Amino acid sequence: MKPISALILSITLLAFFAGCEKKKVKIVFPETDLSKSALIPKPLSVSATYDAFGLGKNTVIHTPKDDEEYSKLGNYLSKKIQFGTELSIPSNTSIKIEDENAPNNAIYIVKSTDTVLSTPESYMLEIKHDSILIQAQTPEAAFRGIQTLLQTIPEKSNDTLVDSPLWVIPSGKIVDRPKFQYRGTMLDVARHFFSVEEVKRYIDLISYYKLNVLHLHLTDDQGWRIEVKSWPKLTEIGGKTEVGGGTGGFYTQSDYQEIVDYATEHFITLVPEIDMPGHTNAASLSYPFLDGTGKPLKAYTGTRVGFSSFNTRKDTVYAFLEDVIREIAAINPGPYIHIGGDESFATKKKNYKYFVERVEAIVQKQGKTMIGWDEISEANISSQSIAQHWRTTENAIKAAKNGNKVILSPAKKAYLDMKYDSLSKHGLDWAGHITVDSAYIWNPSTFIPNLPLESILGIEAPLWSETISNSSEMEYLAFPRIIGYAELGWSQSEKLDWEEYRIRLAKQKAFLEKKKVNYYRSPKVDW
Repeated sequence: MKPISALILSITLLAFFAGCEKKKVKIVFPETDLSKSALIPKPLSVSATYDAFGLGKNTVIHTPKDDEEYSKLGNYLSKKIQFGTELSIPSNTSIKIEDENAPNNAIYIVKSTDTVLSTPESYMLEIKHDSILIQAQTPEAAFRGIQTLLQTIPEKSNDTLVDSPLWVIPSGKIVDRPKFQYRGTMLDVARHFFSVEEVKRYIDLISYYKLNVLHLHLTDDQGWRIEVKSWPKLTEIGGKTEVGGGTGGFYTQSDYQEIVDYATEHFITLVPEIDMPGHTNAASLSYPFLDGTGKPLKAYTGTRVGFSSFNTRKDTVYAFLEDVIREIAAINPGPYIHIGGDESFATKKKNYKYFVERVEAIVQKQGKTMIGWDEISEANISSQSIAQHWRTTENAIKAAKNGNKVILSPAKKAYLDMKYDSLSKHGLDWAGHITVDSAYIWNPSTFIPNLPLESILGIEAPLWSETISNSSEMEYLAFPRIIGYAELGWSQSEKLDWEEYRIRLAKQKAFLEKKKVNYYRSPKVDW
């Protein structure tokens, strides 16, 4: 059956959906076409079957027996459905989909060995008139599929169909997987401090669009934001300042663990960054022996860069870093530690290279992979480390030739702290203005000429915080651009088109406003 304009479908739903006896009734409602759902990121494959599933008060969620991870996913889905619809949907593990007595109107989240699901985040979502099936080989992949399902649930119920509210979900089949394995955003909590709850809110929002990495810029000239128990003055002194002269703040290791736990629940990998050898004024102010400039040290609350440096030839500096990296590695389960490495203008070139190479060894000693801004490619680093491109394409290409993976964060395209235009309330403009369409209209796979596709680990959109100090201001700069970056990282480039995307983006308004996100109402989108 093919859809045509203004077609009215006559389909059979079970009155059981509304709590009645199991007898068939005829229900008539406007056509449902899954391929027209405003899904972001755009899935790899969508096949519509022009029927519908009725999400109502008798819907149930089932997950595999004796699997705690999938059981948690069922509870997560139940809570999200309740937030969006006020329906209280129970989740249990008592029924298998193949059971003869498996109920109608059920959502199943199941493990699968289907070879179509070829990556750790591949999932299959099948929506029928009497059931919804999410298949995945891993809990992470099932979580991604849940986000897609949540986006198919309409904003409003159709109360004309039966005697209780029913949310009509278009039927069909979605097979999906990401283009890049690394799809992230960075939040600078050093220039201005953001609370645990603000970080958790950001995690919740970005996970809805299938981002899987949150890079936390934890230290800079203006502040040190993470407790290091063996060096307490880092937070006692270095944690008390921020841009503009505010009181700053820091995360205790217990606070950081709370962020880790929340990120883990949302299948987000945390990347902690300790920026060095430059951007280290707060650390050197706390422990002056770290300083390599020989200049008087004082608290810094401005936005200038490039004036600070560790002493790269002092063994006590590396003993200090052994402690810091050991403690950070112990509380961060992800595979990465970011060492910064950018804008070290106060460090002599040979000393910079020496420093990066020694710190790389310290990171590797803790069983972690080093990430650094693209300047680290100037040093003799191992092929296991990762370069994050932000400015110099030559550095990215050099890293690739060395066998390093590259994360793409080109400032002129992917920096969330750039203003939308000259009238933007917040942001900077040193890399230019980045409008919502400009943020979307570029191809990460071909952005740097001569950078092999196989060298690209993924994409990250950094949000530096010189001009923002709370969630509302953060969200103004991040949304809606971060939604486009999520699609660029997940969806196949040949399927993407700005004119088509802007229609889907406009339909995110309901979600953003339900979540009270202070998004920028770009005039380029018909909200």
